[in-house]
Amino acid sequence: MQDEIRHDIIFGSLRPGTRVTEAALAAKYGVSRIPVREALRALEAEGFVDSRPYAGSTVSEIPVDDADDLFAVREALEAATARRAARRALAQFSAGEPSVEWWKTRRLLADLLDDGDQAVAEGNLKVLPELNIRFHLGIADLSGSASLTALLRQISGKIEWLYATDVDHRGKQSWGEHRLIMAAIDAGNPVDAERLMAGHVHQSRVGYLDRFATP
Repeated sequence: MQDEIRHDIIFGSLRPGTRVTEAALAAKYGVSRIPVREALRALEAEGFVDSRPYAGSTVSEIPVDDADDLFAVREALEAATARRAARRALAQFSAGEPSVEWWKTRRLLADLLDDGDQAVAEGNLKVLPELNIRFHLGIADLSGSASLTALLRQISGKIEWLYATDVDHRGKQSWGEHRLIMAAIDAGNPVDAERLMAGHVHQSRVGYLDRFATP
């Protein structure tokens, strides 16, 4: 239930400022009010819903300052995951054949890149936000750092939300940058991997603020 409501918020079926009630959502999703109530509490903790006593719940908005902070955190975090992923790739190949787990994640990323390329070619940009966050979480998995991966997962919903908001403007270019990042990781080049990932997130940050910040 939580995932379904979050999905509808991210992709605009439930727009910022929309009042949401347990009864209406229960009817919409065909469930009782109990799972809806639990989902709204969890989504409030994630920052997707604002709830006030006696006033009910509304879909949150992302203030530009908060979005800027999120991009700043993400830039530092994901630069670190890319650097670690490249170092790990180098170590894996230097030791011989990479582990089965490493190859499984790498093949998943290859499939995601192909799916995203096809979506861009077909103009089907609405699927990119989900593919995008799965790609970035995959890079975190390749890093082998449980701490970095856990931190990225904590903000992944907000990242997907920001990406979905700006996908028509930044989606095509952003997706193309993923292959450059992946190539640097595959080459075991932590300097380039870190630089490309930091630049990738920074460009998304600049583009978002240019479009949504108040002059």
